[in-house]
Amino acid sequence: MATDAVRPHGLFPLVARVPPGAVTTTGWKNEPVTTGPSAQSIDGPPDGVTGGATQKARALVASMSNDEKLWCLDGDAPFWAGLAYLGEAGYHKSPFRAAHLERLGFAGFSFSDGPRGVVVDQATCFPVSMARGATWDVDLEERIGDAIGRELRAVGADLYGGVCVNVLRHPAWGRAQETYGEDPHHVGEMGAALTRGVQRHAMACVKHFACNSMENARFEVDITIDEAALHEVYLPHFKRIIDEGVAVVMSAYNSVNGEWCGDNRALLTDVLRGEWGFEGFVISDWILGVRDAARSLHAGLDVEMPYRMIRAGHLAAALDDGAVSWSEVDQAVERVVTTRMRFDEVLSRPVPRRDVLASGAHRALAREAAAKAVVLLRNEPVDGAPVLPLDLSSGSSIALLGTLATAVNLGDGGSSDVWAPDAVTVADGLRSALPEGTVTIDDGRDLRTAAIAAAAADFAVIVVGYTRRDEGEFFGDTAAAKLTHLFPGPDDPALVERFTAEIATERLIEPPAHAAPRAATGGFATGGDRRSLRLHDDDVALIGAVSVANPRTVVVVVAGSAVVISEWDVAVPAIVQSWYAGMEGGHGLADVLAGKVDAAGRLPFSMAKKESDLPAFAADAEAFTYDAWHGYWHLARHGTAPAYPFGFGLSYTTFSLESAGADLEGDEITVTASLRNSGERRGTDVVQVYARRLDSNRPARLVGFERVDLEAGETASIDLGMATSVLSERDTVAHSMTVRPGIYELRVARHACDTGIAVQVAIGGEQPR
Repeated sequence: MATDAVRPHGLFPLVARVPPGAVTTTGWKNEPVTTGPSAQSIDGPPDGVTGGATQKARALVASMSNDEKLWCLDGDAPFWAGLAYLGEAGYHKSPFRAAHLERLGFAGFSFSDGPRGVVVDQATCFPVSMARGATWDVDLEERIGDAIGRELRAVGADLYGGVCVNVLRHPAWGRAQETYGEDPHHVGEMGAALTRGVQRHAMACVKHFACNSMENARFEVDITIDEAALHEVYLPHFKRIIDEGVAVVMSAYNSVNGEWCGDNRALLTDVLRGEWGFEGFVISDWILGVRDAARSLHAGLDVEMPYRMIRAGHLAAALDDGAVSWSEVDQAVERVVTTRMRFDEVLSRPVPRRDVLASGAHRALAREAAAKAVVLLRNEPVDGAPVLPLDLSSGSSIALLGTLATAVNLGDGGSSDVWAPDAVTVADGLRSALPEGTVTIDDGRDLRTAAIAAAAADFAVIVVGYTRRDEGEFFGDTAAAKLTHLFPGPDDPALVERFTAEIATERLIEPPAHAAPRAATGGFATGGDRRSLRLHDDDVALIGAVSVANPRTVVVVVAGSAVVISEWDVAVPAIVQSWYAGMEGGHGLADVLAGKVDAAGRLPFSMAKKESDLPAFAADAEAFTYDAWHGYWHLARHGTAPAYPFGFGLSYTTFSLESAGADLEGDEITVTASLRNSGERRGTDVVQVYARRLDSNRPARLVGFERVDLEAGETASIDLGMATSVLSERDTVAHSMTVRPGIYELRVARHACDTGIAVQVAIGGEQPR
């Protein structure tokens, strides 16, 4: 049977090949933690501090020696000792530090990853980002960011690397679960909300810049993309988060238009700083995110993370021969220091105690998110009544089937892995929801036994889908093995001595029981891109056998993105899209199945009828072209109906759009709508606005949305304000975004394929038709 244990291959197990003479050690330091009350919900750095911080930063940089300046341009830890520690689950034991200058009293920064929580220590594991994308709830995402920011500070970190917003170009992408969906506007709004929440307490980092939507080939693939597709599809969400004030950007591993992202001046300087005005600093992705010391610095990448590696070995020589200048060094260091100083007021507040980790309030928030994320795809009547919500009155019985029903299944086993102290499985959640009933559990491996159990119960619930072995960050045999020539020689013994001395103050952090097997082998699972969008054959066979035995069958699909289910979906009356739903996921799912809360999730992606309906995907490509068409845009362009459209989800009640209108005043559009709960119970819907310029070949695209809670019979008036810039297209002559004159149709709808109610606005002197 497969386990989460990692075989000795891939990138991080290279610690087994430490070169002769390399000095290794086994730990790193946690920042000392002070006690004090948790920070309240307060804003990030005040407006207007950048100018003063810049002047102070220049003065501090001017006082640095050349060695101190170079020290600020990569991580503080020695490469081989740090890599060895990483292979001993060090990713979960302490933050990664950089740019700390003891002589000058400059703290630098301490990084911990995400995005489903804080990866250091035993912290709250929230549902994966894709699940949170399914909530379409920006307020909830901001509250999650606030909780993560508190926990981040409690473990000694001050930079959160969890704002992952690469759009889902194709559901086979292994790290799909780490982003919010396929639409740039939706992804941008959710990422901006997370950023706001985190930056009340710490700095946030948005990643991976840019076009990083393939996993297995991430170290070698070159993405070719034209200017319009880049700026209209693959960059708008990053700009949205830059505009929100995010502190840090992380570059991607892959190449874009022939230049590695970490060495890509067109992205890191021309677009990010020149066109967008970004004032923070840029870090590389881990270990192989820089290919050339001089080129990366000239491109605008400020800090190579997380170790002293490419730059430590080559930047001094590049400065001596003129390949890069000391003024460029000063600029990079100034950006790091200025950003840190902008956050001085935030980071000087009392640090939360460690008991904030997985606290009761944060567990409740995780449960709320898990419930709101559940998407009801199908709910057909049996004997005149929908199967869901389940009737869990006294004496009811459920047959709970499938290996995932009792599994702790929190998602990716890579850099986003959170060591939750415990986790509520689906079985735990349903048992808790049915205290006076019967929950019979069968792993489903024997179809006959499973069918007998199903036939004897009032309801059958089958849990099928994927685990960290099927999808996630890739640590298998990859192109990384071809890049070992980039690794440095032996560590500096003096640096290792310093590194080792830090261990004495390290707080011992042990993995929870469910994480212990993979922690023993470095803490990482193989992961990778999916090779198929179907369920495993065993899962499909189980669904077939159980649905025949019990007409009231519910299928729970667990995955990080879309699954093709058209081969079996009509055979069962009820289907929910579930997720890697976090440490409270079992309770959240049970809350929905039992009807304690409405089925309120909406798909953050399109679900195709068959894989061939989607754009091409090549997991092992060395070169690939991205165009402007994926997701619901691609399906609409080809006239292909999805199985379940972007933005779709059923409720336990019914809704109707009663009216809609639009008004343009200056550069602001206000879309109004009236939504009525026409059913018999309280429920939630998401009003969505899709815009297109008439006489354009561009597709209708999401430009606004609002989540609405309504009592039975209640009607809500909704005002959605948006800047006309959401209608921008790329002018490839002027190399800028522009709103072209014309008639724009704004369709107020409940999902991407809903005809809804269309209204028009005229921009630039045109008249509505």
